Amino acid sequence: MIHVIITEDNDTIREGLALLINASDGLKCSAAYAQCEDMLADYKNHRVDVFLQDIGLPGMNGIECVQLLRQEMPEALILMLTVYEDEENIFNALKAGASGYLLKKTAPAQLIEAIKDAYEGGSPMSANIARKVVRFFQSGSGAKKPDMHNLSRREVEILSGLAAGNSYKMLADKLFISIHTVRSHIRHIYKKLQVHNQSEAVSRAYKNGII
Repeated sequence: MIHVIITEDNDTIREGLALLINASDGLKCSAAYAQCEDMLADYKNHRVDVFLQDIGLPGMNGIECVQLLRQEMPEALILMLTVYEDEENIFNALKAGASGYLLKKTAPAQLIEAIKDAYEGGSPMSANIARKVVRFFQSGSGAKKPDMHNLSRREVEILSGLAAGNSYKMLADKLFISIHTVRSHIRHIYKKLQVHNQSEAVSRAYKNGII
């Protein structure tokens, strides 16, 4: 069971997210808050695997909350769920320690898949957010000779798919392999690139001209 804590100030959205999560196999909403201050003061009283975090909130904003939460709980898995698509918010959230970045227009099924991906070690992003991240690294990657770090062709395909915002399930379907095989390839990618998460892997791949 994946336990999720929600911080969202819109009552309708917050209640809808809680209902969606509780209606999904293998997921449970442990608690839901309208403000970061309330969440930070109370979250330790609940079991939590993934935090679902808005940015634009009354009082403390979501990015400040991520920074404080990661100080208290360094291994926290935090998914941003927001309307903001600008590069400043995207990169500030990722620098603060967010595990992924989703837009509120994300389809319910994709949101549930993203929560599961984050729990399994992924860094899910909405497609247009992933494209902005890709463009950012492409603009600074220069014309270096690629350092492939002994990645196989399949591993490069999977890494490219992750950079484009594909979930593990989407990659499995596109490449006609199982999700278990995707996860196995990703573990090998992390080991070869000497990274610990998807964001670091994509960043390393662009800096080295792999993708």
